Amino acid sequence: MQKRKRATLILDDGSRFEGYSFGYEQAVAGEVVFNTAMTGYPESLTDPSYRGQIVVMTYPLIGNYGVPSDQRDEHGIHLYRESERIHTLALVVSEYSEKYSHWNAIRSLSDWLTEEQVVGLSGIDTRELTKTLREKGSMRGKIVFEGDRESDIPFEDHSQRNLMAEVSPTEVQVYGNGPKKVVLVDCGAKNNIVRNLIRPHVTLYRVPWDYDFNQIDYDGLFLSNGPGDPNACQSTIEHVRKALDKGKPICGICMGNQLLALASGAKVSKMKYGHRSHNQPVQEVETKSCFITSQNHGYAVEATTLGSGWRERYINLNDGTNEGICHESLPYFSAQFHPEACSGPTDTMTLFDEFLNLL
Repeated sequence: MQKRKRATLILDDGSRFEGYSFGYEQAVAGEVVFNTAMTGYPESLTDPSYRGQIVVMTYPLIGNYGVPSDQRDEHGIHLYRESERIHTLALVVSEYSEKYSHWNAIRSLSDWLTEEQVVGLSGIDTRELTKTLREKGSMRGKIVFEGDRESDIPFEDHSQRNLMAEVSPTEVQVYGNGPKKVVLVDCGAKNNIVRNLIRPHVTLYRVPWDYDFNQIDYDGLFLSNGPGDPNACQSTIEHVRKALDKGKPICGICMGNQLLALASGAKVSKMKYGHRSHNQPVQEVETKSCFITSQNHGYAVEATTLGSGWRERYINLNDGTNEGICHESLPYFSAQFHPEACSGPTDTMTLFDEFLNLL
């Protein structure tokens, strides 16, 4: 077993969790959140919604199937990753598996984290750490390394940064050449959202978060997931508000659900510790049908603030929070969860077909 340097995760309430490094060795500070998924660490690490966060995995064994290949599809999109790079600041686990085995693995998780300069911390009592975060809510934290005087850095509040601008593309990208035009507002979109919108009958315009997409004569508008506080994205909200006057189909996922709600006049607030897992139970209000969903968000729509003509479409069966909204007469709907999952259950993939059939 490779000798690892000692390191400590310190929370802003003074709590300390000591462990060993298995990634890049540089002090980092950000918001500490937890994820209860049992699989899918390559997809989670490359999910842009984790930008600026120290992610704690509650499943006790991480790294056992290594890291998948860098293979891309015919559109140049990674097949096994959700973006071009790792976005988490650090990964905190109970036990890191030094040995890995999988038919598609090309390297160890440790090597990947080191290559992309991402901190890894193992040997942590993640059960106790998660209980602390559940009780006190998501907290600021920092990871410092033993014997490194320069690693004693201050806590940081990344909510003051425009995280969406950091992960969104800087120019318009076009996929396909179909007769129907769909605009994807990329606030930090996962690759599998893009994959599910590329269809033979669609020309997909992938635009930056603050791009005025109303200048495109589109047939449908899709709002993606992304990191940070949706209330700070006023330019995007204003563009969506103008789109609501056109009556053309609009669908949103995760951050997209919140942006659609804000554009309609509703409120969005920060949750105590958010939903980050593959096993969140969601119920469709109208049909009472239930689904198991993959989620990654720290903000939620305040359902009681929805205006006239709008209603909740989905609710979370664990805590009753909003999981999606829709308009009662116009083709506008959204989901707080991830129907494309990747990784996670795919029970709700039909939302893409529902949107595309409206074009």
